[in-house]
Amino acid sequence: MPKEKIHISIVVIGHVDSGKSTTTGHLIYKAGGIDKRTIEKFEKESQESGKGSFKYAWVMDKLKSERERGITIDIALWKFETQNYYVTIIDAPGHRDFIKNMITGTSQADCAVLIVSAAVGEFEAGISKNGQTREHALLAYTLGVKQMIVGINKMDSAQYDEKRFNEVTKEIGSYLKKVGYNPAAVAIVPISGFHGDNMTLPSANMPWYKGWSVERKEGKAFGKTLMEALDSILPPERPTKLPLRIPLQDVYKIGGIGTVPVGRVETGILKPSMMVTFAPSNFTSEVKSVEMHHESLAEALPGDNVGFNVKNLSVKDIKRGNVAGDVKNNPPCKTTNFTAQVIVMQHPGEIHVGYTPVTDCHTAHVSCKFAEMLEKIDRRSGKILEENPKKIKSGDAAIVQLVPSKPMVVEKFSEFPPLGRFAMRDMRQTVAVGVVKAVTKDETVSKAPKTASKKK
Repeated sequence: MPKEKIHISIVVIGHVDSGKSTTTGHLIYKAGGIDKRTIEKFEKESQESGKGSFKYAWVMDKLKSERERGITIDIALWKFETQNYYVTIIDAPGHRDFIKNMITGTSQADCAVLIVSAAVGEFEAGISKNGQTREHALLAYTLGVKQMIVGINKMDSAQYDEKRFNEVTKEIGSYLKKVGYNPAAVAIVPISGFHGDNMTLPSANMPWYKGWSVERKEGKAFGKTLMEALDSILPPERPTKLPLRIPLQDVYKIGGIGTVPVGRVETGILKPSMMVTFAPSNFTSEVKSVEMHHESLAEALPGDNVGFNVKNLSVKDIKRGNVAGDVKNNPPCKTTNFTAQVIVMQHPGEIHVGYTPVTDCHTAHVSCKFAEMLEKIDRRSGKILEENPKKIKSGDAAIVQLVPSKPMVVEKFSEFPPLGRFAMRDMRQTVAVGVVKAVTKDETVSKAPKTASKKK
């Protein structure tokens, strides 16, 4: 049997008019999980609606609108294949909760694909001070998406002009460098998501283009197309060596089996007969069995979405937002307060001490209060601009101390990335994003944790 391809995840970012949907739609269309019948149906509908020109974007919009209406779409539709990988598109922007999803999302993106428009005026709008291109790139970097690919789109609108490509490349390169990326490691590809230039096959319209090349410590890579650039992404290292952490998504009671918490293994390894502890609710139990897709597993690894049966715990004892860990190996602990670096995204006024927005961190959803503002910093260099600021506003970055209003578990971003990044929401929008720098844990050993008794 051939070895299964590695799964990687990408997030597609860029300004509203950059042609993200068309480009993403094109990849899914050419190499993805959409069958021919569906494609023909979409084509017919887009012609009839007079949107024939948008057929690839139409694919994305159909998927998106169905998803927003709450119809869960077969996730295979959001996948495509390269020679080396199965690629999942985590979320395409334009989705209401894009920023929140990117942070608490079920998986961390291995690479960000930034689409910018080469069309005159459009590129300038996207990269301007308040353009989304900047915000998205900064967000990706802050949240630990280490790899970046850039597609310079709409080359057809720019008459496939080499000069325009070089101009945009230079600008994007210097911007990405400011954000923190190393431009030498970023593949920049001139494309037309609409006509297909350099998407999956090299374009005949840009004879001047010799291809992209990247240098990084893991080795060099080069190619001509966007597809080849995706194929050159470095595969992620799955964090099996770290202590176990499973943020719970749900807890089920299954007749004849008992209590079954469900969640994604973020770090470490889960095995049957392990003693696990759940924080912050502070219960301990033995794992009887571990299942994924109705199959029993000898061990579950990072990235696996699993259900596991625990002894002698009731559904009331544990809930969504709890985190499971191994009793014997640095188990998770209730957080009393934590220090974080936050970036204010879109807050209409000023944030002062006492402000308490809802904080989404992994699967937990808890209000956290700004207890102290320690310093305002330059969000790129980290230099301190002001000690103990009285207020912070949109665009500012600050080191703050936060206190959860209800028991919750967060971890240092440097130790457990998926449990150390968060979004803060208020007024139905993401007002700030952050990463956890330090945690004060409540080490008081549990209310005599309920452990499994001997009776089978």
